[in-house]
Amino acid sequence: MDDYVGPDNVVRFIEAFVDGLDLKAAGFERVRAKTTGRPGYDPADLLKLYIYGYLNRVRSSRRLEVETRRNLEVIWLLRRLTPDFKTIADFRRDNRTAFRQVFREFVVLCRELDLLRVRIDRD
Repeated sequence: MDDYVGPDNVVRFIEAFVDGLDLKAAGFERVRAKTTGRPGYDPADLLKLYIYGYLNRVRSSRRLEVETRRNLEVIWLLRRLTPDFKTIADFRRDNRTAFRQVFREFVVLCRELDLLRVRIDRD
C-alpha cells in the first residue's frame, strides 16, 4: 500500500496530526476500550476518516463508508478498516463538541504550515 501513497500525500499529514493528539483530553468518548465485549473502532481511526472527508468535501457517513472500500488513500489511512455508515455517524454524533476543537486546531496548523490554499473562483 505504501507504493500508492507518496511521502508528500496529505493522508500522511492527517495520520501524524491525529496520532499526536491526546483524544481523551480533547473530549472524545470511548478512547479506552472496555475489558469486556468486542473491541470497537479506535476513535483515532474514525477521526482520521472524518478529517480526510473534511478536506475532500465528503461529509456523508454513507459516502465515507464507500471511500473506505474504494479509495486507496483512505484504505491506507485506516489500514484496511471498513467501518459501516452507522458507526461513522454515531462517532460524529457522540463527539460533536470534541470535533469542533480538533478541527479548529487542524485548520490553524494547516494555515501555519501554509498547507491550505483559498481558492477564489473568478467568473
